[in-house]
Formats: sequence, C-alpha cells, structure tokens
Amino acid sequence: MFSVLLDGLITKFLGETAAKLRLVFDAMSRTRGVYFFDEFDALGSRRGTANEVGEIRRVLNSFLQFLEEDQSSSLVVAATNHPDLLDRALFRRFDDVLTYEWPGPGDQRELLDRALAAFDTTSIDWDAVLDETGGLSQADLVRSAIDAAKETVLGDRRLVATTDLLAALEERRARER
Repeated sequence: MFSVLLDGLITKFLGETAAKLRLVFDAMSRTRGVYFFDEFDALGSRRGTANEVGEIRRVLNSFLQFLEEDQSSSLVVAATNHPDLLDRALFRRFDDVLTYEWPGPGDQRELLDRALAAFDTTSIDWDAVLDETGGLSQADLVRSAIDAAKETVLGDRRLVATTDLLAALEERRARER
C-alpha cells in the first residue's frame, strides 16, 4: 500500500505537479500495489468552477489521461469527504464508488460498543450518550470511545463513565466546528 501525499505532489510551479503525478503512474507500472490518494478533492476538484485554478485543471486532465492509459496491475484508490466537489469525469474512470453514510442510532451504539469492548460499559447511560452522537462520523465516534477508554485507564478503572464518553464526544464535536 502506497499513500500518495498530495502536499508533496502539488506544487506552485507550472507543470511540475503533472510531472510528479506522471512519476506516480510510472511507479505503478513498475511496482504493483494499492496507490491511495487521500483528500482527493484537492486534486480532482470540478473543472469550470468560479475559483478554479488553471494549473489544477491541467493536473486533473493529466490524472484522467494517466488513468485512461494505465495498463498496470496496480489499484488506484481515492478518498474524499467532499464528493460533491469532484469532477464528474472521475466517476467514469473508477470501477467502483463506495459511499459511507452518517451512522444512525443503531450503528452509533454498535461502533461505541465495539470500541469499548474491553471495558465494562454497564453503567453508561446510553440514551444520554446517543443524544450526543448525531452528526459525528464513524471515525469521530470510534475516536471518542478511545478517548473515553484512555480516561478510564488513567483513572485506574474498568468501568467507563458516562461523563467520560460525553466529554469525549463533545471534544470531538468541537473539533469539527
């Protein structure tokens, strides 16, 4: 698995970003693997928008061309939290598009339960906790549970306190604002 770091790929110099992108696709031909482009909206944003930068349009065109020409046995995976910003042509170039919806109450409880499986959660007021989980992603919920678990361990307890979990959820929510 190879993570393509966009901060090292995208430069301010005309033509350099596309040249670096060509190096990634050349590497895909030589080294079979999964090439992961995270925060892909930075590279694949929709052409023709008011704030479009010409160089990024050229980079996107190059990326689309490289994908079309790719004969390697490597796999390209791109991820974004903003699919609405992506150029529609990208959706035609990828074989599959996976969408993850926000977790509902049942999913939220299951995610928290699984993340806290090593701890005693019998004292948690789940109604109070689930009232505070709306609008948080799967990752936010798991991270909150891990933070609550850390508080439990640091407090030399096995029983996760509702207050620790609520505080962790609130902290996560504050980071999202």
